[in-house]
Amino acid sequence: METPETIVSKLRSYDQEHLLKFWNELSEQQQQQLLKQIESIDFDLIASLIKQRDESQGETVSVGRIERAQSPAQLVRLSDSPESQEAWKKAEKRGNELLEQGKVGAILVAGGQGSRLGFDDPKGMFPIGPVSGRTLFQVMCEQLVARSRRHGKPIPYFIMTSEATHEPTVEFFKKNNFFGMGEENVFFFQQSSLPAVEHDSSRIHLAEKGRVATSPDGHGGMLRALDKHELLQVMRDRGIEHLYYHQVDNPTAILCDPVMLGFHDLHESDLTTKVVEKVSPDEKMGVLVTIDGQTEIIEYSDLTPEQARMKDEDGNYVFWAGNTAIHVFRRTFIERLLEDEFSLPFHIAHKKVPCVDSSGEPVDPDTPNAHKFEQFIFDALPKAKVALVVEGVRSREFNPVKNAEGNDSPESSRKALQEITRNWVEKAGGKVNSGATVEVSPLFALDENELASKVDPGREFHEDTVLAPQ
Repeated sequence: METPETIVSKLRSYDQEHLLKFWNELSEQQQQQLLKQIESIDFDLIASLIKQRDESQGETVSVGRIERAQSPAQLVRLSDSPESQEAWKKAEKRGNELLEQGKVGAILVAGGQGSRLGFDDPKGMFPIGPVSGRTLFQVMCEQLVARSRRHGKPIPYFIMTSEATHEPTVEFFKKNNFFGMGEENVFFFQQSSLPAVEHDSSRIHLAEKGRVATSPDGHGGMLRALDKHELLQVMRDRGIEHLYYHQVDNPTAILCDPVMLGFHDLHESDLTTKVVEKVSPDEKMGVLVTIDGQTEIIEYSDLTPEQARMKDEDGNYVFWAGNTAIHVFRRTFIERLLEDEFSLPFHIAHKKVPCVDSSGEPVDPDTPNAHKFEQFIFDALPKAKVALVVEGVRSREFNPVKNAEGNDSPESSRKALQEITRNWVEKAGGKVNSGATVEVSPLFALDENELASKVDPGREFHEDTVLAPQ
């Protein structure tokens, strides 16, 4: 098969002709796949990002900006005061109204593989149920089904996949009958991928002789992906005004939390973020702050140990508000962001990328050899007219599965699920005996009040039990 002259000309104009160096060694199927990849690349964007990279080498967050950082200005903190309790009740009432009016949808970011967990499938397929082994996907879908039933309106689920996770995720949902969500309420959309570029040149890496090295464009790519797949129109057609955003690795997140939704709407917020208090200044967790009147996130890697311990005039840590990656977006805010293609900046990551060298031999680098380009959704925060921050209860709401062992691991997350259930049972007047584990399906009880209405006071659990609808 001859190389199309249009492709050759385009690559020549961007100094990327090497992508076709091994063309004659490829099968026709491999040639077709490579052409498809090349045709999908936005070379103008890549050229712009390479220029940005070359102009910004060595830049870091300025010390002055960090010194001007303050605890989030628009903040709802946890408190036992009567005034606070009344405000939370009012927010919960408003959130329930939004759900009953069908104005809420949910966005799940599910583009990651479970490789860090020693798991070869999409992370959402990882078994997390302490007794049943229910997957992360099932835990989350059951929450939405239960909340939809409670409020009498379906909650559409917009699930963002990546090139690596799209097909297995769709097949998994089909195989499991969409976990009761209803196929008409689940919308899969794949985020884009961007080529990896050699760290010391402008050349795009080849992963193999017939395949460009690519990686997902970051969770900030959600904006373009929603637009590309015409899902914002779906939201408009269905009357959805607010979108609860979360990631696939946190099984204890309270999906479409009425309290968070209520505060979001009552404060007329464009973008609301759930935070939890960091366990220590050294914890590797991005933090919400206000700098020069704007709410934004500072990554932990941008803070020195001394800066991370910075305190305000009252002696409180400035960098306490850990980002949970749980947000609520106003749909119209997403639409405003999309009016400008470069509304979210691209971040440059220096990574190790397996590739082939100039002779076509595979290279598995020991040190970073490439730059990847990503957008982060939290960079939308400074662009919001109102960016509200709501504090959550860490032990209840933030127990992610990120590491194979230790903190934020399957073990720690399962223990958190067990402890949540134990607390619910005890508040209902029951008891979970030592050595026993009780797991609650959201379809049985969405919260402690619903569990109390279904578990007899005085009931004791002597063995591992799954409470689920019969």
